[in-house]
Amino acid sequence: MMHAICEKAKALRLKTICEQLPQVMDLAGKNNWPCLETVAHLFELEMETRRQNRIALCFRQSKLNEKPTIDQFDFNHHSSRKKNKTRILNLMDLEFLEQKMDIILIGNPGVGKSFLAKAVAYAATQAGKKVLFTTAMDMINHLIAADADHSLLKKLHTYQSPELLVVDEIGYLGLGKQGSNLFFQVISQRHETRSTVITTNLPFADWGKIFDSTTVATAIADRLVYNSQVFILEGPSYRKRTKPNDR
Repeated sequence: MMHAICEKAKALRLKTICEQLPQVMDLAGKNNWPCLETVAHLFELEMETRRQNRIALCFRQSKLNEKPTIDQFDFNHHSSRKKNKTRILNLMDLEFLEQKMDIILIGNPGVGKSFLAKAVAYAATQAGKKVLFTTAMDMINHLIAADADHSLLKKLHTYQSPELLVVDEIGYLGLGKQGSNLFFQVISQRHETRSTVITTNLPFADWGKIFDSTTVATAIADRLVYNSQVFILEGPSYRKRTKPNDR
């Protein structure tokens, strides 16, 4: 009978129930569990395995190469971090994803923008959300290549479909006319339907330096700011902080 049940579970793709059935039945017998409690326990095991598998898949697909968590962020490094602490911590509940809200992190190199963006992205993967992390130049280079080989629509979908898209390092290099137009297409399609996190070293007033024209820059900024939280991070680079063994 147990073998027959396992075969049916396999056919229904209930792999964990099949694997755990003998142990659970043994445990149920020892503890005199009612039939319904035994069945419920089997399904709980199946659901938890699927949840963990989804989390692992979300992390692999995110293109994150690390697992940063907010407890690693030094809020005492600078007053702007302390000032934004509550707002930053609130990001970790991921409510902004439900609101289709964008997050914009502005500041000089080394102030913690990328770390925070990655911490939010990692938290989202652990909640089973589809996430993609990329730098601005990587995204544009892939889109330009796709445009050249006539697969642009498919590649655009790659950046338009995740529940959370993180675009890091906007502003270090200009995107040119084609890159600016492609960036606009991604942002325009995600506007009010998906959340995007942007990190940049330039204030909005200087975005004309990134994009091909102030018109495109204004259109992109307008969509991003419409329903967003903006964080201004200041202070010296965290990478250049004085370490105990340097004193």
